[in-house]
Amino acid sequence: MTFTTLTFLLFLALVFALYWTVRGRVGQNAVVVGASYVFYGWWDLRFCALILASSLVDFAIARALARGGPRARRRALVAVSCTLNLGLLALFKYFDFFIDSFAVVLASFGLSPNLPSLHLLLPVGISFYTFQTLGYTIDVYREDAKASDSLLDYLAYVAFFPQLVAGPIERARRLLPQLQTARSFDEAAARDGAKLILWGFCKKIILADHLGEFVELIYGAELVHASGPVLALATICFAFQIYCDFSAYSDIAIGTAKLFGVRLVRNFAHPYFSQSVTEFWRRWHMSLSTWFRDYVYVPLGGSRRGPARLWLSLMVTFTLSGLWHGASWTFVIWGAVNGLLVGLSVAIGRAPRRGPDDLPASLTTRAGLIAAPRMLATFALICLTWVFFRAQDLAQAMGILARIVTDLPRAAAWTELVHHREFLLAFGPLLLIFVIVEWLTRDQDHPLTLAAWPRAARWLLYTALIWITIYLMPDDPGAFIYFQF
Repeated sequence: MTFTTLTFLLFLALVFALYWTVRGRVGQNAVVVGASYVFYGWWDLRFCALILASSLVDFAIARALARGGPRARRRALVAVSCTLNLGLLALFKYFDFFIDSFAVVLASFGLSPNLPSLHLLLPVGISFYTFQTLGYTIDVYREDAKASDSLLDYLAYVAFFPQLVAGPIERARRLLPQLQTARSFDEAAARDGAKLILWGFCKKIILADHLGEFVELIYGAELVHASGPVLALATICFAFQIYCDFSAYSDIAIGTAKLFGVRLVRNFAHPYFSQSVTEFWRRWHMSLSTWFRDYVYVPLGGSRRGPARLWLSLMVTFTLSGLWHGASWTFVIWGAVNGLLVGLSVAIGRAPRRGPDDLPASLTTRAGLIAAPRMLATFALICLTWVFFRAQDLAQAMGILARIVTDLPRAAAWTELVHHREFLLAFGPLLLIFVIVEWLTRDQDHPLTLAAWPRAARWLLYTALIWITIYLMPDDPGAFIYFQF
């Protein structure tokens, strides 16, 4: 059940009505759990058994941790949680990948191995809820969160349907307390949630899906035939496609949660206005970045034990992050390249240290004269890394990068852009408008926060966006990119 379908909208209306009809925490959480399992089972009922089993194991382990005991026993319990959660993830997502990679290595030595492959169906969202349950167990062990006394509350925390499939990845200390008390209807929050849902629909349908069609046209070919400028254009389009696609999912998830009186963590903070690669990763997919920071980077030593340990921590963290995104060497290389760029960014240290709560600099100030080229340079670097993320394999990725580098200086190579003038004329202005809107509203939670506008103007805009979204909706709306992870 995808957000951008009529089925989901009908489902949401039904759950919303039922949720606010019942009274008390138990009734509300029962509705949440029931709706979440229906939502998840819509893809495949077998997925429900998997998430329930994972939830029950971590609930029991957390309760055992809460009872205290010797340190060795508590460590063993956490080890069991890590082994089971990461083992499930490895089995469904990575088993065939590592088997195939090992077979390639053996073949390079002249061997012809006959290794088994499972070809298991990858459960939707397994990477997200596995990290959420694993983080819960670790936080209880660290005493950063309290173990839930109620299985119902905990099941609602794990399976909360707005963020179940593609995040944001929530921490127990933030989401569980909200589910452990009865929620009361907040009209202002619900209205803001509806606006955020509308903005997410606009980004997904108007921009992401149509940009994706062009990207697929260029990147979908087995051999790279396009010129360097066209490949560069497709890469830029993919940069905006994946941002609009994934941030749209997060917007819809956060907006939907607000309808139920729940606040989810922010996941994106204008990442393409970053002035360094380090800043980009503080603003992009923040729930995952902070998860890897807290559970991988910091335990490895981070920046506390000298340059060598810093580089080791960065490279391990980003390489694992790349592998988390998909069972392919392109994702592994993508993660490692980003780790290298972050390390270089830290080593150079010229860009200001900025976080997701800091606003991008104003371009009208003196500092803005320096910020603008930094933003453009960072965006260019990030676009180059996206080549590995989007390419079908390493050979295609290297071919695309080589074609971009060799063709861009050649004037004749630019003439191929003429063949795509209809796409440029149709979506170039839309993309430019989107960037301008993002920039002008960078101090707000989302662009549809229009309290200063007259009511008639606001409703005129909302109505126009709804009709434009319906008009531009593809016959077969694409699934969200991060569903595959």
